[in-house]
Amino acid sequence: MSIAEEALMFGWRRVWGPAIAALALVLIDSGHAMAAEPGVPVPPGELLQDTNEGDVSDADIDFVIKVRLAGLWEIPAGEMAQKQSNNAQIKNIGKTIAGQHVVLDKLDRAAAAKLKIKIPSQPNKDQQGWLAEMRDAQGEEFDQIYIDRLRAAHGKIFPAIATIRTSTRNDTVRKLAQQANQFVMTHLTLLESSGIVDYQALPTAPAPAAATSAPATSAALNSVAETSPLGGNRNVILAVLAAVVAAGGFLTWRMIGGRRRPARRRYRY
Repeated sequence: MSIAEEALMFGWRRVWGPAIAALALVLIDSGHAMAAEPGVPVPPGELLQDTNEGDVSDADIDFVIKVRLAGLWEIPAGEMAQKQSNNAQIKNIGKTIAGQHVVLDKLDRAAAAKLKIKIPSQPNKDQQGWLAEMRDAQGEEFDQIYIDRLRAAHGKIFPAIATIRTSTRNDTVRKLAQQANQFVMTHLTLLESSGIVDYQALPTAPAPAAATSAPATSAALNSVAETSPLGGNRNVILAVLAAVVAAGGFLTWRMIGGRRRPARRRYRY
């Protein structure tokens, strides 16, 4: 190989090395995205302000009161679970949820004091009735009542938290809503891990509005494609890199391989 050819090969290696490596990384990353369960991020609550800035609505006040009420009955319910259940898993679920409600209740009381909201000191009538049901039950009967009552209650508060989190004008309420959301999602998961939730007894979601049930337009379909697991941008990157590699390979063959063709013999006639 001549000096010129060696220099040319060295130059192409400098180009193709990074290009092929980038392509390999994209392909490997795509494979991981499809095969592995992605990590679930935890919202960083410390990034939110908590200075009681912003107007407080009636819905905000109702939310702070409901968070307090949740703790007032779920803490004693969890304590009963540890005494009246014969199932170690139910006992642990009750202990965990009760303990976490102690923490959430402390956060709620601090927010209420800052917002000057008067909060209750006793469960409401419905909650007292649920606690009475549990006091009269033992073993598996208790387990079913405990799990179903708490799962239904968490299912009602969950969308209410989302509404406040996305609509409140007050930063203290906003932070409390974010904290409550993380607690409630954990409790839903714990309750469902028992394997005895009566899902058929839960209320069904309302029918979607006509506007949201219309056939998808081409623009909407394009939007879905762009947010697919691989992502629209990744598909573009793959296509561009593949084209570059193919073109570079062809040019390299033309410049290097083409020169190695044996010279034609000249015959004298």
